[in-house]
Amino acid sequence: MTPEEYVEEVLAVVERIPPGRVMSYGAIADYLADRSGRSSARLVGTIMSRYGGPVPWHRVVNNAGRVVPGHELEAMARLIGEATPMKSGRVDMKRAAWWPED
Repeated sequence: MTPEEYVEEVLAVVERIPPGRVMSYGAIADYLADRSGRSSARLVGTIMSRYGGPVPWHRVVNNAGRVVPGHELEAMARLIGEATPMKSGRVDMKRAAWWPED
């Protein structure tokens, strides 16, 4: 898989995350590792920061349920608007985490 194809795969996964659910950067990397051999939460984060504007970027959080730095207010407003489960000011990963069904 080329780097460009990997970017497209990351964005395609993010587009599939349903409202009210989230995936972590690491979960996206793990999901795609089976297809591409790559597995890097950091790479997924870089892709999201460069190309994630058109997709529901607010549904991608870190593994502790924290939203993207620098866009916290907008991300939280969007997540709350989608009735995403929250706990102590973060996404409740036990209740909100999503995994694609192939």
